[in-house]
Amino acid sequence: MWLYLAVLVGLYYLLRWYRERQVVSNLQDKYVFITGCDSGFGNQLARQLDLRGLRVLAACLTEKGAEQLRDRTSDRVQTVILDVTKTESIAAATQWVKERVGDRGLWGLVNNAGVFMPSAPNEWLTKQDFVKIIDVNLLGLIEVTLSLLPLVRKARGRVVNVSSAAGRLAICGGGYCISKYGVEAFSDSLRRELSYFGVKVAIIEPGYFKTNMTRHENFSQGYQEAWERARPEIKEIYGEKILASLVKLAVMFEPRWGHNLCLVTDCMEHALTTCHPRTRYSPGWDAKFIYLPMSYMPSILVDAICYWSFPRPAKGL
Repeated sequence: MWLYLAVLVGLYYLLRWYRERQVVSNLQDKYVFITGCDSGFGNQLARQLDLRGLRVLAACLTEKGAEQLRDRTSDRVQTVILDVTKTESIAAATQWVKERVGDRGLWGLVNNAGVFMPSAPNEWLTKQDFVKIIDVNLLGLIEVTLSLLPLVRKARGRVVNVSSAAGRLAICGGGYCISKYGVEAFSDSLRRELSYFGVKVAIIEPGYFKTNMTRHENFSQGYQEAWERARPEIKEIYGEKILASLVKLAVMFEPRWGHNLCLVTDCMEHALTTCHPRTRYSPGWDAKFIYLPMSYMPSILVDAICYWSFPRPAKGL
């Protein structure tokens, strides 16, 4: 019995390997729009797709980021300024994309723009702290997608949404995990709806990679600012020591192993260029061997792991 099972599993992975090696034709004629290209995954992906010969439409938040990207790429890469939290900016970028893709449509949309801070224990934060993250990571992603879907549908193309391992396992307070859970839900429903039109939707769920967003200095500053805004009774309950403990934890767990951003952008590129993309990609050893398995564990076990891993309030049980 075990031999038959091993053969079936082996045949499954062999078939998947064969299907995933089939590449879409005429890549040099296809346009891909990427958000958040100032740095990090978006910047790396734009340069990577440029080397593959695709026509990249890169959206940056700042002119400085756009200029630096143009200096490092060929004339196949065109840039536009985009703030995903502003409807007028999204509308202008959508019109800009239409003028460039014409009747061919948009082959790929990569929703990469995102923010992490402010992140802290939930009671330290205000509603506006949650809104700030959700506006970018979820609502901005949704509005960009809805604006560009007619062009993607015309090309029977791809939508690639960048979620996170934190979209499967809530590992911190604040709006980040909430926004990534929302990206997962939106992507799942979108994938089923667009399958009737030949459009494929893929989700990227990276682990903890070293980018500007995950520097421990940002965590430390975010914790400090949230603590300063917290109500006096909250400070009394949690105690001053927990702030120092969280800052120390941020320094300790800064991703020293996650320098290779290509582990993430290779997944994005695969989702855009293979004939048979996966539904989900989980780049990073921590995503595969820590966060993903934990997301399937019983809640009581996950709670116990988190309970013993993170600092506790001074007046907790």
